[in-house]
Amino acid sequence: MPLALLALAVGAFGIGTTEFVIMGLLPGIAADYGVSIPTAGLLVTGYALGVVVGAPLLTVLGGRVSRKRMLMVLMSLFVAGNILSALAPSFGMMLTGRVIASLAHGSFFGIGSVVAAGLVAPDRKAGAIATMFTGLTVANIVGVPLGTFIGQAVGWRTTFAVVAALGVVGLLGIARLVPAMPRPEGARLGRELTAFRNPQVLLAMAMTVLGFGGVFAAITYIAPMMTEVAGYSEGAVTWLLVLFGTGMFLGNLIGGRYADRALMPLLYVTLGGLAVVLALFTVAAHSKVLAAVAVLLVGALGFATVPPLQKRVLDQAHGAPTLASAVNIGAFNLGNALAAWLGGLVIAGGFGYTSPNWVGAALAAAALGLAFWSAALERRTPAPAPAEAAAAPVRTPATPVHH
Repeated sequence: MPLALLALAVGAFGIGTTEFVIMGLLPGIAADYGVSIPTAGLLVTGYALGVVVGAPLLTVLGGRVSRKRMLMVLMSLFVAGNILSALAPSFGMMLTGRVIASLAHGSFFGIGSVVAAGLVAPDRKAGAIATMFTGLTVANIVGVPLGTFIGQAVGWRTTFAVVAALGVVGLLGIARLVPAMPRPEGARLGRELTAFRNPQVLLAMAMTVLGFGGVFAAITYIAPMMTEVAGYSEGAVTWLLVLFGTGMFLGNLIGGRYADRALMPLLYVTLGGLAVVLALFTVAAHSKVLAAVAVLLVGALGFATVPPLQKRVLDQAHGAPTLASAVNIGAFNLGNALAAWLGGLVIAGGFGYTSPNWVGAALAAAALGLAFWSAALERRTPAPAPAEAAAAPVRTPATPVHH
């Protein structure tokens, strides 16, 4: 794998840390600003919505510059947002900093996926994308618990300052290691938008929303589920999240390894397995051991869908992958927000802390249904003619290597 993928992974590590570490810092932030926990929760919601909006917006605005330069701009924006969060004198400024940082999220992973895929041979694309996303999964194993510890020991402002420093490292790595990749010929907004006329692109994005939404329906409410139902202490929740992150890491490796070989069968197995595990989680949550196993499996099966779904969008978007790739990253966060809202509804309806697992199982099952529909549609649709394939822009890196 090219060293450029390491620079992308470092950037992904910083982004993953700032996205998830907020959950462990909310009580301290709420106390410092004198707001309620639900109000502080807007820092999570605002970030997710910023990703959904920022992914297409910044990708379109950055369409006139090279992909390497755009990645550097995005990392600079990420650093600025985290510095503002660290120094914010008011809750409103803190929220502004979170939104600024989140704007870089979707475009970074979207453009980064295209860059990673262009760095390697065609049969190693998914593996290269998975390598970049390894930074995001490792963030949940190392960055989030470490950031939470720093925030509790020294103060949450220090956590965001450290995350900003990580962003600087990622920025320098991209500047040094990512090869110059000029804007591809013909990469205009109109061409990029044509990708959304392809029903396969839309189906892949719908699978993203529903599949990963299934994961977040359960994980958003893991703290009350584990403490009130499984019987864990509040302090154990941090290590359960590390376990979830470990599952994400393993799932990412599996997804990257097998998506290049059998993409659709991999989606059938992972989405089907996720639906089953989430349904069983309702019962498993009453046992400490089984609950821990379920948390690991939900992370593994859920994140094993990420490389194949991202590759599916890249493949189906043909010569206009950048905007579609970025929008698909926004789709992950849209699924997160939708699932968290639905999970909260069933809890508020009196169905108990395990009820979001049923919501997640239903969402994953719906994603599996879309996967079968997508495959059936593909079998009935003729493959693009060679002339069409030849018309697609060629990847720009001088030395193709992978993903």
